[in-house]
Amino acid sequence: MALAPAFVIVGCAPLSALRTSSAHVNLPRYFTWEEWAFLHAACARLIPSDENGPGAVELGVPEFIDREMDGAFGHAANWYMQGPFASALPEFGYQSPLTPRAVYRAGIAAVDAYCRRMFGNKSFSELPSTTQDSVLTDLENGALDFENVSGKTFFGFLLQNTKEGYLADPIHGGNKNLESWKMIGFPGARADFLDWVDKHGARYPFSPVGIMGRKG
Repeated sequence: MALAPAFVIVGCAPLSALRTSSAHVNLPRYFTWEEWAFLHAACARLIPSDENGPGAVELGVPEFIDREMDGAFGHAANWYMQGPFASALPEFGYQSPLTPRAVYRAGIAAVDAYCRRMFGNKSFSELPSTTQDSVLTDLENGALDFENVSGKTFFGFLLQNTKEGYLADPIHGGNKNLESWKMIGFPGARADFLDWVDKHGARYPFSPVGIMGRKG
């Protein structure tokens, strides 16, 4: 995973702005406002806005992740979650008693506590973008770990869910106005592609369509 270049500056709205913004009046469902600020800041660094298109925050990825926490994924509803748990290769499956929503809660609290301790009592969302990148890189590499939650596991969920929310159908809360599909030329859920089957390498000329029939 390549983090955003240091010269790309993406700001996260202050916590007070997130609380009062009409765009977020019904959100978050699961996260606290402090966690919500972290999530916006982290998503903005993982997929920032640039000359290629809008970033994760602009496309509603935090909303997507928040919805996931209240769904089957967040509750690990379809996972085997009985012990014993052991340090093992990924091929042996998920090895933690924590559900994804619990990993997010513990992970965000741990990262914010670490940032306050190391960076003048500032939470992750209050740090400069280059420092945020450094913290995320340490999480990804396993250089930053915590007693009650794996930093690498937390980052893995965060990165996976950010990419999913950016590229998923808007019915799930992210990819607002199908903008990521427009950017990569993905047609979406159109029913008929027969006229284009043999046109290899040709750019599909029509706008994408979501599962619910909404066009971008």
